[in-house]
Amino acid sequence: MESADDLWRTKGGIVGNEIRIAMWSGPRNISTAMMRSWASRSDCFVCDEPLYAHYLQETGLPHPGADETKRCHETDWRRVVSWLTGPIPEGASVFYQKQMAHHLVEEIERDWLDCVTNCFLIREPAEMLTSLIEFIPEPTKFDTGLPQQVEILERVATKMGEIPPVLEARDVLENPAGMLTALCRRVGLEFCDQMLSWEVGPHASDGVWAKHWYAKVEKTTQFGAYRKKSVEVPKTLLPVLKECESLYEQLYDQRLTID
Repeated sequence: MESADDLWRTKGGIVGNEIRIAMWSGPRNISTAMMRSWASRSDCFVCDEPLYAHYLQETGLPHPGADETKRCHETDWRRVVSWLTGPIPEGASVFYQKQMAHHLVEEIERDWLDCVTNCFLIREPAEMLTSLIEFIPEPTKFDTGLPQQVEILERVATKMGEIPPVLEARDVLENPAGMLTALCRRVGLEFCDQMLSWEVGPHASDGVWAKHWYAKVEKTTQFGAYRKKSVEVPKTLLPVLKECESLYEQLYDQRLTID
């Protein structure tokens, strides 16, 4: 019987020596820092939330920089998917795709998910929500991406016969080298120390929305130490928090750990 590692080397987004990694996250996670980490690899091309413009066009949500995002980025999901599953740009062998799970709206077909190596990045819901409300004052569970992450994971697990890699943000912050080594092993790549640091400031791969969302990460050069937040979730959002915690637990129970 194939091991989990063997399955991930032979199925889902791996063609020859090339691999396409779709990292499905929710907002206010360490997703941009994770993108910075992968961009530091010499063999890797990264992209930043490629479905965001389509999501904004379909939902009409007044996110910061929404109009500029729709002007400057592709709004046709079919063209985006064709690019994500086509030749890897700039001759790279690794295509790291930072994806927000809530951007995968209902109308987007799911078959293309079989052509990428799907991974997941999660964060404890209370910490995520108290950060998200700085940008979206009254989020629903769907704004967190958690329902969509569970949907994608269940699809991938059924197709693959194995649970795909799930990373918890706190685990990564407490042991970046260990967790990234474990992730690389699962997807059939070698970990390299370059993944532990990056250049300060904006990066060319950032979407045009970066000036609204990335102020903190632009000041970093590495993963920061984990610090527990002391801010409480507003009482009005406690029902949302309860829904999110149930979804989060389903993902947390499957998270990648270090042996």
